[in-house]
Amino acid sequence: MATDYYALLGVSRDASGEDIKKAYRRLARELHPDVNPDPEHQDRFKQVTAAYEVLSDPEKRQMYDMGGDPLGQGGGFGGFGATGFDFGDIMDAFFGGGGSRSRGPRTRARRGQDALVRIQIDLPTAVFGGEREITVDTATTCATCAGSGLSEGSQVETCVMCKGAGEIQSVQRSFLGQVMTSRPCPQCQGFGTTIPHPCTECSGEGRVRTRRNLTIKIPPGVDTGTRIQLQGEGEVGPNGGTVGDLFVEIVVEPHPVFERNGDELHCVVAIPMASAALGTTVQLDTLDGPEEITVSAGTQTGETLTLRGKGAARLRGGGRGDLFIHVDVQVPTGLDARQQELLREFADLRGEQAVHTVQTKAGPEGGGLFGRLKDAFSSR
Repeated sequence: MATDYYALLGVSRDASGEDIKKAYRRLARELHPDVNPDPEHQDRFKQVTAAYEVLSDPEKRQMYDMGGDPLGQGGGFGGFGATGFDFGDIMDAFFGGGGSRSRGPRTRARRGQDALVRIQIDLPTAVFGGEREITVDTATTCATCAGSGLSEGSQVETCVMCKGAGEIQSVQRSFLGQVMTSRPCPQCQGFGTTIPHPCTECSGEGRVRTRRNLTIKIPPGVDTGTRIQLQGEGEVGPNGGTVGDLFVEIVVEPHPVFERNGDELHCVVAIPMASAALGTTVQLDTLDGPEEITVSAGTQTGETLTLRGKGAARLRGGGRGDLFIHVDVQVPTGLDARQQELLREFADLRGEQAVHTVQTKAGPEGGGLFGRLKDAFSSR
């Protein structure tokens, strides 16, 4: 053998079919006449293409490895034009291959698209989970034709243009020889068959749009942005294709008392000044029901009380977070004369007649209760 096809492609003799294809694509991009029009590159491109034609075909490669001439032209390259080499292999080199080449008729049945709906739920449902009925508009199987797309008593017919192949081939002569190209049949869109009498209900698609109700289960711990996947509840595919999935995206409504941060719940409880000084108990309506909260004597604004395991459920991992109660000590306003007199007497007993300058930290610490509450959220 005067020509070493393996050397032309730059691969070893035990190279796999995929290695040979990759090598050819790389060289085709480099040597194609549209890229390098000079005669020397054209000749080499013909040689590389002939090498690929032989080594990509298992029978021709075996003949070549045994010393034969698979092209039947005494080892030359004139046989390239006579073989009707598929131009799709050259196009693969430039466009990635595979997807642009048609190989026989394609099926009418295709998988349906996934669908997405958004629902709003309240905080208790997000924390504890529950059920919710939703309404969705999706494509469902046509009841009239049972998804076939055919009218009653009719059937599909073989396309007269492509004779059922689903593609039209044409052969053109070029400096490369005979180049064969394939494209989807324009009459049947590549299906190989036509529907002469489509179903009047679905116009031959095999599906119609329908509004339906579904009851979905909401797991504990969902939050805004959580998506629940319901397999097989999306769009029905054309002509009896498989059904896509339905994704339900959660939006949690704001709560008037509690604010959520991950698996934590936060709230603010206002305590009168005298109660904070003397200590008291406060009844708080949590998501689990009423809870009696003990406020120690001398509690200050900004202090935090914690109820373990009373926060939001964890979507993954189980368990629940904590509930954090932020205390806001309220200074009384609108005092009458007697109340003012008593407070002055109290101040005299405490030695608080004079106003003292108190050094406080700058930044979030000095931003009041809600500033500290916001800082607590950002630090967790």
